[in-house]
This record gives sequence, C-alpha cells and structure tokens, in this order.
Amino acid sequence: MAEAAQIFLSSFNRIEKWLQQKNPTDQNLGFSQLVRVLADNPKLPVKPYEADLLQISQLRNAIVHDQIGDNFIIAEPNEWVVKRILFIEKELAEPETVLPRFKKNVTGFEIDLSMKEFLKIVAEKRYSQFPLYDKGKFKGLVTLRVLGYWFATHFEDVTPDLEGISVEDLVEVEEKKSNYQFVSGDTSIDFVQQLFKEKRTLEAILITNHGEPDGNLEGIIKPRDVVDI
Repeated sequence: MAEAAQIFLSSFNRIEKWLQQKNPTDQNLGFSQLVRVLADNPKLPVKPYEADLLQISQLRNAIVHDQIGDNFIIAEPNEWVVKRILFIEKELAEPETVLPRFKKNVTGFEIDLSMKEFLKIVAEKRYSQFPLYDKGKFKGLVTLRVLGYWFATHFEDVTPDLEGISVEDLVEVEEKKSNYQFVSGDTSIDFVQQLFKEKRTLEAILITNHGEPDGNLEGIIKPRDVVDI
C-alpha cells in the first residue's frame, strides 16, 4: 500500500478511537454515526469538521473495502486529503479553547442605570457591547446597533435631558430574537466560529466559567474576533 494511504488510514484509526472514547451512548456506533452524534456536543470540536469527516469516511471505506491487492488500491488519497485528516486529528485531540485567548475584563451594567449616564459611558469608554444585569441576574445584551435602533424608533418620545429613561428600555429591542449566547471557557474556538456562521443574529458570545448566564463574565467574543483565526 502506498505511503499516503498508510498515513491516511493510521490517522483515520486514531480519530475513530477518539470518537469512540467520546461516545455518549451505550451503543456500538459506526464512524459516521459517531460523527453525527458528537457534532451536536458543544463541548467537543467535531461540528466544524462534520462534513469533512463524513467524506473522509467514504474514502477510507473505498481504500479498505475496494482494495484489489496488497499493493494496489482503487482510491489513493492525495496530498491535500492527507494534510487535512492530520490537521483534523490534531484539532480534535488538542483543540484551542476560548480561554485563555479571549479572556478579558468585561464590564457589566445594572439595568436601572439611567440613559444619560449610560451614554456618557459609551462616549468615554467606546465600548460596543453592554451586558445588562439586575442584581446579578443577566437580562440582556445591548450593542451600538440596539442603541441606534432604539433611538430611531423612540426619538419623538425622548426628552432632551433623558429623564425617566433607563437602559432597561433598550432590552425590549431584542426581546424577540437573541443577539448573544453564553459558552464556558473550555468551549473550542472552532465551535464558536460555527455558531457565528449558523446564527446570523449573534453579535457577541459571552464567556462564563460554566456557560451559565448568571456566572462571572470572563470574556467576550465578537464576530470579527474569530474571522481571521
């Protein structure tokens, strides 16, 4: 068997063993079944490579089952496929997680903060995302887009001094759609990239220790943060 095929099959076998170790069921699942099941687990970096792994499985079957002789196979993996499977193997076994790369101090804001004070902070700090809390309980994420939309739809009702208006009013803008998602610090960066691709309304992904909304904020990820990774 050619060297490329040997490298490909060895990597495939290691990936298959890794998938079997992560199998959440009591069933003896095949390679493709394992890929589909584990792709739904946000704790594992399988989803971004699901399509590739399913295609790789077909190539593996062609190499193993359609082999004519010991030194002749019908399907010979090319250089790109060999590099790809080795890359996927490394990403599965040693995925980079959102922490520590995106660890940063994130400022949260109380929901009863007056709009006047809020706008001062926007101007001074030049933040673009504003997590809102009500005595430690997460209530929503305000962004500059949300802020602009709110003013565009309420400008006739807004008094010059903004008295009686708090940032709580901004949460109403996003009541019908979620512009944020929480993840834990051990979530893979690949999974976060996939989230931004699949959920076009996401403006930020918030990191807490266990991925719960009311946990301590340990970082925040914006779409542009993962574009070039």
